[in-house]
Amino acid sequence: MTVEMKLAVTANDVRSFSETNSEPAWFTTLRESAFAQAAELAMPKPDKTNITKWDFTTFPSWTVESDQVNALNELPAEVATLVDGESQHNVYVQRNNTPAFHKVSQELTDKGVIFTDIFTAMREHSDLVQKYFMTEAVKVDEHKLTALHAALVNGGVFVYVPRNVVIEEPLQAVFLHDNAEASLFNHVIVVAEESAAVTYVETYVSTVEEAKGQANIVAEVLVGDNAQVTFGAVDVLAKGFTTYVNRRARVGRDGKMDWALGLMSDSNTVSENITHLVGDNGSADSKTVVVGRGEQKQNFTTEIRHWGKDTAGHILKHGVMKDAAQSIFNGIGMIEKGATRSDAQQESRVLMLSEKARGDANPILLIDEDDVTAGHAASVGRVDESQLYYLMSRGISKQEAERLIIHGFLAPVVTQLPIEGVKKQLTEVIERKVR
Repeated sequence: MTVEMKLAVTANDVRSFSETNSEPAWFTTLRESAFAQAAELAMPKPDKTNITKWDFTTFPSWTVESDQVNALNELPAEVATLVDGESQHNVYVQRNNTPAFHKVSQELTDKGVIFTDIFTAMREHSDLVQKYFMTEAVKVDEHKLTALHAALVNGGVFVYVPRNVVIEEPLQAVFLHDNAEASLFNHVIVVAEESAAVTYVETYVSTVEEAKGQANIVAEVLVGDNAQVTFGAVDVLAKGFTTYVNRRARVGRDGKMDWALGLMSDSNTVSENITHLVGDNGSADSKTVVVGRGEQKQNFTTEIRHWGKDTAGHILKHGVMKDAAQSIFNGIGMIEKGATRSDAQQESRVLMLSEKARGDANPILLIDEDDVTAGHAASVGRVDESQLYYLMSRGISKQEAERLIIHGFLAPVVTQLPIEGVKKQLTEVIERKVR
């Protein structure tokens, strides 16, 4: 059975959408080619998770149009609380598949910074988008889900920071999902040229109780020589989605890549976070927190691959599982031949709050070079009884003591988020999910 037979859209629908959207010819061709490849390519095979029976292709609607607004206060409260309208000058809000609100300061525009939705970027900066769209970090033909993504992109953001431009304030994108039939095939590109710096924070917010669509999300980050990118994300997608999230980075010489990811979706999820340190003296720091509940099944793979000399990578993953949730945490530090004096470190910790919850932390070191440093730590277990005893001995109830321990356990990522509204949202989501 081909993918075209399973999907609610055809190759003609893909072409028609691209033409109606006034996309450049190169992207129409890319969509059509990717759609054909999706029928032939195999599914990805995340380690220790069998996704052959997961449904990544059934959805009631490919694109859902929503209202645009002129001001943030016209958006639902769930969005308004994430954005401080007075202090946050660079914001993009997508509602389902519609660019609903966009604000960028004149100062950044004058410096040549581009921060806009992916389709406007294609129309106004076609050559620049073509240079980076699935050419370096993620490839169309990796497997069925990357090909489907390329064929069905229906939203996303393009960020471009020219050489030597340092952006002090974070750029913020909010992806609001408030229509149960909407599917999210968002594509995000963040480019920081040589000696540039930017902080980008994105938030996925579902306000429906149960989704009927798919989430197939790709983010590509290109970090130039001596550039720095901080990428923060909080995912709160509804139950009912089958979610594939692929966030990757390619880091040049003396570049720095920091990830702060709060993965709080209630959907079955496959998540990849992979960073390639291709230039000498590059570094990457990936911090991830996860809370699973209900009967969720999730697979989280974080990998830092060292290609250049004197590179440094650190992976920190903390997860909390409750009810009958099951999650696999794969941490991979890979040092390629020639990446001398590189340092790969990782730590994965999982707390299980119920008898039926399952968490599996798998630290993996793949080293093909002698003169390197590498290490890993992993643990899976219950809440520390000695910590509970210490808090309870000071008059704190067991329930409150457990809550405090969990918040402290997840704090390394929560505190890294640079936008107060997003930090508050993640804290509230954690509170709600572990209560």
